[in-house]
Amino acid sequence: MRNLLDPMHFAAAVIYSVMGMLIFMAGFVAVDKLTPYNLWEEIVVKQNRALATVVGAISIGMCLIIAASLLG
Repeated sequence: MRNLLDPMHFAAAVIYSVMGMLIFMAGFVAVDKLTPYNLWEEIVVKQNRALATVVGAISIGMCLIIAASLLG
């Protein structure tokens, strides 16, 4: 338990979490730019559930890859 509360481990966890979020946001923006339409408008305004499912699957896939790469 003592190692879990070590400030170095806590700082590393925070840094890797922030890095993962930034990489994910950059990846999501790239996916949004590569699609021929506005994802937000299609999902929220037009209620396109099929597109929402695909974007959710892409997000989960990106998060798994980012987590694996950050953990080594």
